[in-house]
Amino acid sequence: MFQVIQRSVGPASLSLLTFKVYASQKKDSPHKTSVKVDELSLYTVPEGQSKYVEEPRTQLEESISHLRHYCEPYTSRCQEIYSQTEPKMQSLVQWGLDSYEYLQNAPPGFFPRLGVIGFAGIVGLLFARGSKIKKLVYPPCFMGVAASLYYPQQAIVFFQVSGEKLYDWGLRGYIVIEDLWKENFQKPGNVKNSPGNK
Repeated sequence: MFQVIQRSVGPASLSLLTFKVYASQKKDSPHKTSVKVDELSLYTVPEGQSKYVEEPRTQLEESISHLRHYCEPYTSRCQEIYSQTEPKMQSLVQWGLDSYEYLQNAPPGFFPRLGVIGFAGIVGLLFARGSKIKKLVYPPCFMGVAASLYYPQQAIVFFQVSGEKLYDWGLRGYIVIEDLWKENFQKPGNVKNSPGNK
């Protein structure tokens, strides 16, 4: 048993030892001269100067070049429009995804309220028979009244914001009409408004 352990431990212990090996030069080999890179045949530079000659353009290349120059303003305009509309489209898609998620996890009583608001719009459409303006005005008004009964706080905020926007639009319209009135309907011989009589 001792011999079996000794035979297995001997080679294993030799693998743990480290040895340094030094290589010696052969004294019989003659000293060779080194070859320069320029002397190798692979790296020889051909004599003479090369000259770049551009090939003439074919008819197809000419027509493609003219087409590209013709379409360049349109493609740049399309890129500008795309860069302007991309954020709006992303926000619209995000709004649609949020609405879909809200409808999947709707609060209790949401769909009956939505049905009542839609029914109010249909009633408004029935009352608006005979006039195209009434068809545009009555259904949204009836739906707005029905929605304000269920969501009074949101209706108040909506009316405040829409009232401010309507006031702003009315003020802008008044300024535009006043400017047009002054430019077109003022008499040129008016003594009070002439710039020389101040």
